[in-house]
Amino acid sequence: MQRYTEDELTARLSNADTRRQAFTQVVSDYGEKIYWMIRKMGMTHDDTNDVVQNTFLKAWSNLDSFRGEAKVSTWLYKIAVNENITFMNKQRAANFVSLDDIDSYLLDKLKSDDYYIGDDLQLKFQEAINQLPEKQRLVFTMKYFDDMKYEDMSDVLGTSVGALKASYHHATKKIEAFLTDDL
Repeated sequence: MQRYTEDELTARLSNADTRRQAFTQVVSDYGEKIYWMIRKMGMTHDDTNDVVQNTFLKAWSNLDSFRGEAKVSTWLYKIAVNENITFMNKQRAANFVSLDDIDSYLLDKLKSDDYYIGDDLQLKFQEAINQLPEKQRLVFTMKYFDDMKYEDMSDVLGTSVGALKASYHHATKKIEAFLTDDL
């Protein structure tokens, strides 16, 4: 499969004749990255696959509204974040989990996930991440695991760079406090 630059890819996504082939490249280029971004937020393998699938379905069905004003990756991450939030809210409501208990619910699901191979320290780290408020969890995950630039996060989350830096700082302090609390 021929690889296209960001500009070429955007143009091909806009053209009905080349859209399908261009979208195949988008899925190939970003599928695993989006999977791991969602998975690192404390989701099980199966739930993560559902969110990724919903992300690409939403992207495909909204290609006509994509005009290339943002990078393809930024557009996809924004969709993935929104799909993740929607999925978590549906899970919470379907399982009658309160907002206060969602963190322990996610951790319990992760512990029982057949695909989870982390040790106790990794599970404790995930528990610390799950304790964060949703926005801080998103910012921490994007910065810590994906090394995403604050400017790109700003485009995805619609938040100023300064606020994102503050969120990341607060998130790292909370995680550090959570992890050292038992010492």
